[in-house]
Amino acid sequence: MKKLVLCNILIALWLLANCNGQTNEKTQTNKTKVVGGGCDGCELMYVGIPKQIPSVVTSPGWNEKGQKLILTGNVFQLDGKTPAADVIIYYWQTDNNGYYSPSPAMDERAKRHGHIRGWVKTDKNGYYMIKTIRPAPYPKETMPAHIHLSIKEPDVANEYYSDEINFDDDPLLIPHFKRYPQENRGGSGVVRVVLKDNMQIAEHPIVLGLNIPNYPKEMNSKIKSGLHIGEDQPSFAPTHAFGPDEGTTTCPVCKYGRYHGILYFVGRKSINEDVEKWCRFLEKQGTLRKKELKVYLIVESNNANDHQKTQNQLKKLGIEMGIVNTALTFVPSYSDRISDAYLNKINPDVENTFIIYKHRKIVDKYINLKPTDDNFEKIIQSLKSTKGPYFHLPEPSHD
Repeated sequence: MKKLVLCNILIALWLLANCNGQTNEKTQTNKTKVVGGGCDGCELMYVGIPKQIPSVVTSPGWNEKGQKLILTGNVFQLDGKTPAADVIIYYWQTDNNGYYSPSPAMDERAKRHGHIRGWVKTDKNGYYMIKTIRPAPYPKETMPAHIHLSIKEPDVANEYYSDEINFDDDPLLIPHFKRYPQENRGGSGVVRVVLKDNMQIAEHPIVLGLNIPNYPKEMNSKIKSGLHIGEDQPSFAPTHAFGPDEGTTTCPVCKYGRYHGILYFVGRKSINEDVEKWCRFLEKQGTLRKKELKVYLIVESNNANDHQKTQNQLKKLGIEMGIVNTALTFVPSYSDRISDAYLNKINPDVENTFIIYKHRKIVDKYINLKPTDDNFEKIIQSLKSTKGPYFHLPEPSHD
């Protein structure tokens, strides 16, 4: 009997040890998950890294042959609104001939990144600026020209890469994205340059942790609707029931993407007093800002039988309110693929979703916003704070 009891105790202890071993192994695996999922070459950011890194830097390529480029922007926490200070951005790029050309004095380990490499560190407002030249694409290849970025946050264990910088006017870009879609790591890496004399300027906001695997922080808000701040506002084709493009399916950002735009997506509720209050406010803002702001109201018609009914409702609303600048539009549903409305990722069950974009990039977003004076002021301040110093600069002419 004693032998049987002893045998049972030993078996129980063995099972307990085995279970603990499995638990510890799982815990250890979770602890060793790499933020960003690993990064080939990102470790080279520490080779030659200076002790003091300013928020405005000049790359080794600035005084070389090539198109001068200022890459600048703000880095934000995961909410896309809170400035992130003391974030190190390591960059490396090709020269004017498309090569990662090393200099003789470089550390041997970093030579594969070429001599146009460096570091910039965000200030207390999350601001950074890099003075460099536009990289050239790899010779005889189809990959668009790009600048690599690696991010090191002060409170995250390891560095990770964000989407590389690509240029909207690069003819190689669209064919490349058709084969290799953007990951939007840290937001969209596509920049749209403006001109100041002979210098190009590209604004590039970065949202820490956005679409980064194993990122240790989470969004506070549980309600989701719309794409994230920092991502590009996609093209889609709503039907214009009333307004400047009445009778067409004009894409908002395709025709009006240069300056600010507000996309006001209404939830499944019918057009009511709140919608009218928002339309009155947004129409006023569009009138004041003229070409600098384009406003869209978008509603669902839900099914084919309601298209005409929805169109008539919007037209009636536009006439009664004296709408001139705001586009009153509808889509079959927010999941519709013919109009590409699904690309907006709108949640139809929320009361409303406001997307504010600048130069096609989403710079602010609000969900379930009531038409109060405080919320009107939120929109006004958002337009003011996201304008930036380069808002009125011209774009290069495109073929």
